[in-house]
Amino acid sequence: MNPFEQVPLAELRERTSIKWRFFEPDVLPMWVAEMDVLPAEPITEAVHAAMLRGDTGYPHGTGYAEAFGRFAEDRWGARVDVARTALVSDVMMGAFELIRLLTPPGGSVIVTSPVYPPFHAYSAHAERHVVEAPLGADLRLDLAAIEDACTRVTSTGAVLLLCNPHNPTGTVHTRAELESLAEIAARHGVRVISDEVHAPLLFDATFTPYWTVDARGLSLTSASKAFNLAGLRTALIVGGAETADDLAGIAEVVSHGPSHIASIAHIAAFDDGRDWLDAVLGGLRENRALLARLLAEHAPTIRWRPGEATFLAWLDCRGTRVADPGTSADAGYIGLSTGPAKAFLEQARVGLSAGEAFGTGGENHVRFNLGTRPDVVEDAVRRMGAVA
Repeated sequence: MNPFEQVPLAELRERTSIKWRFFEPDVLPMWVAEMDVLPAEPITEAVHAAMLRGDTGYPHGTGYAEAFGRFAEDRWGARVDVARTALVSDVMMGAFELIRLLTPPGGSVIVTSPVYPPFHAYSAHAERHVVEAPLGADLRLDLAAIEDACTRVTSTGAVLLLCNPHNPTGTVHTRAELESLAEIAARHGVRVISDEVHAPLLFDATFTPYWTVDARGLSLTSASKAFNLAGLRTALIVGGAETADDLAGIAEVVSHGPSHIASIAHIAAFDDGRDWLDAVLGGLRENRALLARLLAEHAPTIRWRPGEATFLAWLDCRGTRVADPGTSADAGYIGLSTGPAKAFLEQARVGLSAGEAFGTGGENHVRFNLGTRPDVVEDAVRRMGAVA
């Protein structure tokens, strides 16, 4: 059975997380990166067993890194050196700490927009300047733009915050692209931090972890997106061959953020949740095909170039009636009330992430969450088509 058909819509509406409680009840929430599935049974069993034995203390040891290492080697042929890992509370808090560790106050963070909005928000909160190196028209890394950005920021100290696979486009960067990126960064003394939280959600591409191509590279990972565990917060930093000193420099207070119960859940996900993950990927393939058919039938002015990973679809609304080139100002952290997203919310009662929040290149786009019931996908597209 398609995992996305197991939970009836009425039961989804009883959930109390932000996806289902942020909007009014008549809005279909197709925005934040939560999937509408039941957890993998091995995860539920591991957490339940921990609670029964009262194993609710502080995290300890390297079990999380070891479990991820087994997953990475089996799925991607990538080796994890457990000695070059660090546990953090979640991917973005890990990125925040690395930004502060690797750049001076007033330094810069290069981002390849349009990109996950917290890249902008967390960098600004760390009091670093955000410098955009926008994606190319093909939604892939523009190496010339990255070179130019590196040239402009090296005097202040900088990192490049990479999204691999890319959120929102679903692009999976090739090994050749990552090797070229590493060469550019090394020439300019720019360090690369790679958010790889969507990496287990691959369709038709080969994933290359950044730590395998750059000895000074740092990757961030978690089971949170692929296994739908955002509410169980823990994540891992994995470093390249020359990052031991960097990892040793992470403040001790950072290690107090991860949840022990969350680590137990994530270990179970990476070790024993793989069959569940494959079933979810099968359901997502069906939903992707469904979205393509529905857009062609009900909303042909909305364009979509299917990505190679993630349960997110990046929809181009520039040819629609709801396109509004005058709304490219800051859309905020969540990004719901500008451009086409505002129109779809107000006129169609569909909640989407506004492309403007993702930075340059996001104007008149919306991000659509495919990790839900097929009938919800159909209802959402029919509603959108009626106003597009």
